[in-house]
Amino acid sequence: MFKYLSKDAPASLVVFLVALPLCLGIALASGAEPIAGLIAGIIGGIVVGFISGSQIGVSGPAAGLAVIVLNGIQSMPSYQVFLLAVVIGGLIQLLLGAIKAGIIGFYFPSSVIQGMLSAIGLIIILKQIPHAVGYDAEPEGSLEFATDATHNTFSDLSFMLDNVQPVAIAIAAIGLLVLILWEQPFMKRMSWTQYLPASLVAVVSGIGIHLLTQNGSVGLTQDHLVQIPLLDEGWRSVIIFPDFTAWNRSDVWILGLTIAIVASLETLLCVEATDKLDPEKRVTPTNRELIAQGSGNVLSGLVGGLPITQVIVRSSANIQSGGKTKVSAILHGFLLLGTVFLIPDILNLIPLSSLAAILLVVGYKLAKPAQFKLIAKQGVRQFLPFVITVLAIMMTDLLVGIGIGMVSAILVILYDHFHKPIIDFEIDDAKKTCIIHLGEDVTFMHKVGIRKLLGSIPRDYSVVIEANRTVRMDIDVRIIIQEWLARAKENGWNWSFENGEDDLSRSKPLANFAEKLQAE
Repeated sequence: MFKYLSKDAPASLVVFLVALPLCLGIALASGAEPIAGLIAGIIGGIVVGFISGSQIGVSGPAAGLAVIVLNGIQSMPSYQVFLLAVVIGGLIQLLLGAIKAGIIGFYFPSSVIQGMLSAIGLIIILKQIPHAVGYDAEPEGSLEFATDATHNTFSDLSFMLDNVQPVAIAIAAIGLLVLILWEQPFMKRMSWTQYLPASLVAVVSGIGIHLLTQNGSVGLTQDHLVQIPLLDEGWRSVIIFPDFTAWNRSDVWILGLTIAIVASLETLLCVEATDKLDPEKRVTPTNRELIAQGSGNVLSGLVGGLPITQVIVRSSANIQSGGKTKVSAILHGFLLLGTVFLIPDILNLIPLSSLAAILLVVGYKLAKPAQFKLIAKQGVRQFLPFVITVLAIMMTDLLVGIGIGMVSAILVILYDHFHKPIIDFEIDDAKKTCIIHLGEDVTFMHKVGIRKLLGSIPRDYSVVIEANRTVRMDIDVRIIIQEWLARAKENGWNWSFENGEDDLSRSKPLANFAEKLQAE
C-alpha cells in the first residue's frame, strides 16, 4: 500500500492545499457552517479513500451539490433534519451499489467526458483569476456561471479591475513562477525537488510576502486569506447529530433521494474522467465506488458534514501532482484533520492568491490547447459534442452541461443513422444490382435512413437484402421493409432476402419474418 509513498505524500500535500479552501468555500456557498465542509472533506479523504477502489480519485464536498444543499437547508425545519436527509441519501447510494447501478457510468461518451474535463479546467482558470489579483468576493469552490443577478463568471473579471491588490498579484505571480520552474527538466533532475513540492514552496513564499507586507498600507486583509474556524472547545463542540424523529417526513426522503441521485451521477462522471486522466489507465470499480460514497455520506450526515462525491478538481490535482495510489487521498484527509485541529492559526496566514496560482496550473493542465486540437482531428462527430459540452457547462453548471452534451452526442448518432443507415450497401450499375447488408442489431433509429435508401434504388435494379449477421430487428424496420417489398412485388421487381442457417436458429422472430417474406 505504501510502495509509492515518495510520490503519494507530496501529491497529498497538493491535494490538501487545493481541498482546504474548496471545503470552506463550498460550505459557504451551500449555506452551511465552514466546519461542515471540513468534516465532509476529512471523511471523503479518510473513510471514502479506504473503501473506494479508485487509486487516484479524491472525494469531498462538491460544488455540483451546492444549490441542492442550500435549498435543502433552507426548506428543512432545522440543520439536524437536513442531516437526516444526507444519511438517507447515503443509504440509497449503498443500495445502488448493491444492485450494480454503477454500470450507468459506462454509457457516457468519451467526447462528453473530455468536454467536462476541459470545461472544468476553463472554469477553474476564469474563477481563480479574480482571486489571483485580490478580488475575493466569490467563495472558493464555486463552479456556477451566475452567482446572482449581477455577478457571473465573466462579469467578475471586470469587477476585479476595481479591486486589484498589488500584494496579491505579486504572491500569485511568484507562486506561478515556482510552479512553472519546478516543471522544467533541469529542476526535475535535482533530487531534492522530489521531496520539496512546488505547491508547498509557492504557499510558504506567499505566507512570507504576506507577513512582510501586513503592516503596510497595501497589506492583505483577513478577507484575502484562508479562514479556518478556531476549535477552541474541541471537536465535540462542532459535531451535530441528525434529528431521527423526522424519519417519517416525505420531504426528507425526497431530498435524500435527490442527494443520492445527483451525488451518484457526479461521482460516476468523475470516475470516468479520472480514469481517462490516469497515466496507468486503471479502471475504477463503479459499484464499489457507490458503496464507498454511500458509506461516506452516511457517516458525514451522522456527524454534521455536507454530502460527499468524488470531485474532479481534487482528483485531477492528485494525478497531476504524481499521486499513484489511494494513499495520497487518505493522507490528504489526515492532513485536513490534523492541521485544522492543531495549527489553524498558521493555515489562516495562507493567501488565497497563493492557492489561486496552484489552481490556475491545475486548470491549464485540464484545458490544454493541445487537447482541443487532438479532438478536432478526430472529426466532427467527436468535436461537436465536445465543444457543446464545454460551452454548456461553462454557461450553466456541471450536471446541466453534461445533460446538454449527452443530448448533442445522441443527435450526432441519429444524424449518422440517417445518412448511413446500414453497415454497408453495394450498388453495381453495370449489373444493375443493389446488395443491402443489414447489421447485427437493426433498431428504430435506422427507420428514416433505410426508407431513404430503399426509395433511392432505381426500379430496374435487382435488390438483395442480406441479413446473415442480423440477430434482432425492430418491428418498425420490418414494417418498412414489408411495405417496400409489397410495392416491389406489385411493380415486378427482382428481389431476394438472404439469411444464414445459424442466424435463423438464434432468432426465431427474424426467421419467421424471413419465411414470410419468401412466401410472399
